[in-house]
Amino acid sequence: MARRLRPVGPEFIDSAPVRLVFARVVTASPESVFRALAEDVPGWTEWFAAVTLARPTEDGAGREIRLRGGIRFQETVLVATAPEVYTYRVDVTNAPGARALVEEWRLTPDGTGTRVQWTFATDGTAPFRLALGLGRAGLGRTFRDAVTALDRRLASTNV
Repeated sequence: MARRLRPVGPEFIDSAPVRLVFARVVTASPESVFRALAEDVPGWTEWFAAVTLARPTEDGAGREIRLRGGIRFQETVLVATAPEVYTYRVDVTNAPGARALVEEWRLTPDGTGTRVQWTFATDGTAPFRLALGLGRAGLGRTFRDAVTALDRRLASTNV
């Protein structure tokens, strides 16, 4: 059953009760990575294996995301500052126990490539928070695999 989450802003990234932060350096430029994140939302299915559907909504101000296993999100884009930050809030989800959720992708130049940092900031019930703690390694692996696939995709398309 889908539920509306608490509407929080980008500041929630720093104040969330649960913050999972992952980072990886890729060879693609910050501009290329930002375009893939913010401007080619449907392309997420090509490089983020957990994503089965990704489409912009509300003329790009929102997103609809579906994950393997049936989890669904309706999101609002909070910050899209090229080529540095892409942040969105989950407004509605069927994920049990979630109360608030913001994800931030922060891109910084690193030599000739980009340091990609993904922050998953959330609040939820005690079982939800416990599950995230137990699943941290898996989320980290999912992030690393996704960003590696994105880097390969960007290199092959010379974007």
